[in-house]
Amino acid sequence: MAEGENAPRRYAIQGWRVERFAVLDSTSEEAKRRALAGDPGRLWIVADRQTAGRGRHGRDWRSPTGNFHGSALLVSPCAVTDAPQLGFVAGLAARAAIGDLGAVGVALKWPNDLVVDGAKLAGILLEGWTFAAAPFALSIGIGVNLAFHPDDLAYPTTDVSVLVGRPVSVREFLERLAVRFEERLAMFARGAGFAAIREQWLAAAAGLGQPMRATTAVGAREGVFEGLDPRGRLLLRRQDAIETIESADIALLGAAAVAPPRKKV
Repeated sequence: MAEGENAPRRYAIQGWRVERFAVLDSTSEEAKRRALAGDPGRLWIVADRQTAGRGRHGRDWRSPTGNFHGSALLVSPCAVTDAPQLGFVAGLAARAAIGDLGAVGVALKWPNDLVVDGAKLAGILLEGWTFAAAPFALSIGIGVNLAFHPDDLAYPTTDVSVLVGRPVSVREFLERLAVRFEERLAMFARGAGFAAIREQWLAAAAGLGQPMRATTAVGAREGVFEGLDPRGRLLLRRQDAIETIESADIALLGAAAVAPPRKKV
């Protein structure tokens, strides 16, 4: 579904190719198709609308026209074992881009969400592939509520237009995101600079030092968000022990839902 009546508009931003489609099933799926076809990467795939947008664990991601739905395709950006750390890179970049538009109070919620006073604003999805005769490829999917936010979910949501008091176009947002992503990618330095990324992420973290509930495949447990370990795994203090969590759904409890100090980034 990449050509013909749905041929993309092509241009470049910050040294990256951009292909913007009217509609795709999923920008992450298109990134996978490109990776399988041998695309060299440094490509932003953007869709005005997705028909099968998804979040973590295959959850539905609503994708109305007016919001941002995009995936960055990278080829061999770091060691495969370091690839999950690129979610923190993307989170910082998206937060900075939203700040460039005038929004304040945007926090980063482990592992892949952006929130404002506990209301979800954006989400990030990483998917990687290794092929027998090709290098490792990674899609970093970013969904941002620019113009609309759902109001019928089990948790609160918001959108950028509400935060900045004006409409924000997909192109306007992408121009800022591409610049900020390139900055943070350079800082990441193929994994060598993750300590600096981790430090910046923690400075913008929602709920640091506050109670949270982590739900994993083996059940839910509550504790205090102590921080991140050197690889980006969540540290949860439970009584006198600290548990390291690789993957979980997180619920911020009480004061934990409050964003860090309101300042632009």
